[in-house]
Amino acid sequence: MKKCLLVIFLSFLFCAAFAQTGQNLPASIANNGKVWASVYQQRAAEYKALCFQAYNIACLRLNEALRKHHKKPYAVVTDIDETLLDNSPYDAQRALNNQEFDLKAWKEWTSRGICDTVPGAPSFFKYAASKGVAVYYITNRDEDELPGTMKNLARYHLPYADAEHVILRAKTSSKEQRRLDVLKTHEIILLCGDNLPDFDALYDNHPTEESRNAATEKLRAQFGNKYIIIPNISYGDWESSLFKYDNKLSGAQKDSIIRANIKTD
Repeated sequence: MKKCLLVIFLSFLFCAAFAQTGQNLPASIANNGKVWASVYQQRAAEYKALCFQAYNIACLRLNEALRKHHKKPYAVVTDIDETLLDNSPYDAQRALNNQEFDLKAWKEWTSRGICDTVPGAPSFFKYAASKGVAVYYITNRDEDELPGTMKNLARYHLPYADAEHVILRAKTSSKEQRRLDVLKTHEIILLCGDNLPDFDALYDNHPTEESRNAATEKLRAQFGNKYIIIPNISYGDWESSLFKYDNKLSGAQKDSIIRANIKTD
């Protein structure tokens, strides 16, 4: 009897340990999707081509602006994650382990400063700087992530990588006030990002999918002109709006929402 109880107890501990890591559970649809998204970002020539296309257009628009008279000095504003730096190894690792986003693990990743760059991004920002155009990095990384961020930017000798031009999140995720602060001294000729709030305040304050689409229709002329968007199918406000900005949902709950909203016929 004692031996039987011991076996049951050890089995319970074994199952509990694996349940804690999530490794004994089948991966959620959401995390399976993130694995495929990371594979696409890392391996697909099509992804690289889309990034080159975006930054080639950015270069054309910058050259057009340089031919115009301007009173204020020019600046380009860029997001960092998935616009300039590639975090797909971090996202792939947690998805393969069927883990949800964890801020502590994320900050451990960014503190290492080892991200690769998005194709075409470093050469474009270096080109902009060579033409006297300032580069402002407006990111929603937290202020305690500054050392790792600076280390990562320095790794690729990116221009304007200093405390004045790397503007992190302080109180709000909205980037509108930070963009307005840049406009006090510079004329912004381009904004580069992978998430629509990187461009316009119309996407702030947790808009619905419907209002995000309506805003995009309203701003359609800006894309490819002033707004340069980089593909990111792994995460972003497109995903958050699908889940009603509820960051406490489990994988199973997310899967239920995905099943209810995806078109199958």
